[in-house]
Amino acid sequence: MNSTATTLRPGDQLASTVCTTRVVVVRAPDGERPQLACGGSPMVPAASAQPSQSSAADAATLIGKRYVNAAGTLELLCISSGAGELSCDGVPMTLKAAKPLPASD
Repeated sequence: MNSTATTLRPGDQLASTVCTTRVVVVRAPDGERPQLACGGSPMVPAASAQPSQSSAADAATLIGKRYVNAAGTLELLCISSGAGELSCDGVPMTLKAAKPLPASD
């Protein structure tokens, strides 16, 4: 089964092939699957990933943080930090800003 032919669904877990980064899909676009990469290498389903021995000391992806693509149609939650930078279709993903809480005067 070719993983690039399937669509992403919320709950899918993906892993980097070059570092310890692992993510869960929170929101996915309808239609074709975007090309997700970490550290310049395509991400693979977490179940088929080989454990990485690299250190997350200089992590580019941070555990517990959400990352979004430029269009805002794809959102990933980092569940394991790693040194690679997340990208979608060749464009670096950005850290999702927290929504401000309402004032409690």
